[in-house]
Amino acid sequence: MTKAVRYDEFGGIDVLRIEEVDRPVPREGQVLVEVRAAGINPGEAALRTGAMTDIFPSTFPSGQGSDLAGVVAEIGAGADRFAPGDEVIGFSERRAAQAELVLVDVDHLTPKPKNVPWEVAGGLYIAGVTAWGAVHSVQLEQGETVVISGAAGGVGSFAIQLARRAGATVIGLASERNHEWLQSYGVIPVAYGDGAMDRIKAAAPGGIHAFIDTYGDGYVELALALGVAIERIDTIIDFPAAAKHGVKTEPGPNGRPGAEVLAELAGLIAAGHLEVPIANVYPLTQVRQAYTELERRHTHGKIVLRP
Repeated sequence: MTKAVRYDEFGGIDVLRIEEVDRPVPREGQVLVEVRAAGINPGEAALRTGAMTDIFPSTFPSGQGSDLAGVVAEIGAGADRFAPGDEVIGFSERRAAQAELVLVDVDHLTPKPKNVPWEVAGGLYIAGVTAWGAVHSVQLEQGETVVISGAAGGVGSFAIQLARRAGATVIGLASERNHEWLQSYGVIPVAYGDGAMDRIKAAAPGGIHAFIDTYGDGYVELALALGVAIERIDTIIDFPAAAKHGVKTEPGPNGRPGAEVLAELAGLIAAGHLEVPIANVYPLTQVRQAYTELERRHTHGKIVLRP
């Protein structure tokens, strides 16, 4: 038997539990991974409440989580590009990553560089690949200026660095307690809330070329009010606004397979070109506490579970 996060009905954090389940057995093209770290993300909370059931239907009992990093425990037929003992980064499309043992399709894994910490590797997939897609979607060019909302959050903390690597001037919307951190990455910090438009204009007298919204709550409309072209606005969360105004939702036309992007991001981290702030690490048994912190929406960086 092995432990996994489960829930039997839509609801709040209180529906989550740790359950003993049968040890998974890899089928053809699958790898059994002993999880060392599993990131958590806002989308998982939305799935659990039933808010996204029209897009992502659920069956019960349901597992939870996509991000993972761990050690290969067993391989199925046709998965021999990996071997037991290999350290890997990957993702689960079965909502199953928050567990001790997880079955993963072989195409959803990439080797973990030795110098990338488990917590960083385990929280890489959703936030990293989403940020990569959003930055590429708005087609940043050298010398342009982009605004990123939620700049100190899980996705935002990746996006600001990737946008800077693209040669853009980055204005990061965040609470004042995160401004010093943003400045350390060469980002121009701007406080969100009333008056944000005027503060953005003051920070970018030459105008705004692109806008990446990682937070929602009216930022698509703010981008339009700032005069940003529809095709240069990307929101990862405000899908009603995207449908209404015709702006992009990542990853756009330049999307690439998740494992390929994971490998690129892991390489940047290993080479010291990309940093992943870790807000907190919880044992798997404290999954409720982890999501309580996440759902306050003021986290700086990633929250990760350690089985």
